Amino acid sequence: MAGILIDKVAKQFGNAVALQEISLSVADGEFVALLGPSGCGKTTLLRIIAGLEVQSSGKVVIGERDVSALKPSERGLAMVFQNYAVFPHMTVFENVAFGLRMKGAGQARVEAQVHKAAALLHIEEYLERYPAKLSGGQRQRVAVARALAVEPAVLLMDEPLSNLDALLRLEMRAELRSVLREAGTTTIYVTHDQTEAMGLADRIAVMHGGHIVQIDTPTTIYSKPATRFVGGFVGSPPMNFVNTTATAGSARLGGITLAAPVDGPIILGFRGEDARLTDAASGLPFKVKVAEPMGSHLLLTGHVGNDLARIVAPSSTQIDAGTMLGLALDPTRIIWVDPQTGRTHPGA
Repeated sequence: MAGILIDKVAKQFGNAVALQEISLSVADGEFVALLGPSGCGKTTLLRIIAGLEVQSSGKVVIGERDVSALKPSERGLAMVFQNYAVFPHMTVFENVAFGLRMKGAGQARVEAQVHKAAALLHIEEYLERYPAKLSGGQRQRVAVARALAVEPAVLLMDEPLSNLDALLRLEMRAELRSVLREAGTTTIYVTHDQTEAMGLADRIAVMHGGHIVQIDTPTTIYSKPATRFVGGFVGSPPMNFVNTTATAGSARLGGITLAAPVDGPIILGFRGEDARLTDAASGLPFKVKVAEPMGSHLLLTGHVGNDLARIVAPSSTQIDAGTMLGLALDPTRIIWVDPQTGRTHPGA
């Protein structure tokens, strides 16, 4: 296995800047997710690591080797794509064996590695079938098994579960996490789905506009976002943001007063599940616009002043649209954001 060092990697397509001096270190055996919206540069970065795109500047190091100028086949890695990319004219066995045969492995090694990878992905009973006889989830298992069979130093995955239905994604996510942990493979995983990133990764690198805006554990990304963008992108519902003004070290919002890190215009951020419903006079005033039963909870959408907010309430709560409520906030579960930079205030 091997770690990965991405050192000031930049990429331009003509006048368009896709990546702006990205630096990232991934430890041996670590699982890092690149998370962000479409167009943020995450797939471009993955393709540069794979050697499918050439960076404009910077370097990529895998293990102790600078692989920046090497062909994809010389980098000691494997890649799993969104569209499975299994060969329809080959059996599952031959699909899984493909990379090994390309490397000139003997039949004994091919047999051993194919059966080992098939056992990890629970596809042993399908080895003699053709892909047309498999479900989407089974074909994706074949693609992952083919990648793991060659025992790559690094595994790159580009939204591999996005073509599966919601229930199958949930099942595959749990299996994938277990398989990669057992294999000990260093993995970089691209996704726009924050649930996938939160459930799979040891660390998440959140990307926006060609930059990594925060990299940390899923728990920290969720509870202590570094920017307003991160808080608004990660979480379902996303973090709520309320514009206010602090004076003499505190901000008065309806019936509550909160200690603020600076005076002047400032933005309060809080998660919908961290707000407790109370009466309007003693809490942060919240006017309900829509109440949506979600099974496990009630999702309330409404306004705090002019700002939209989404609150998670117990499923047994009975609330009608137009109701004015109060929100009680835990000071240890909030953040403060600079309205000029969009960054979280230190210590918030």
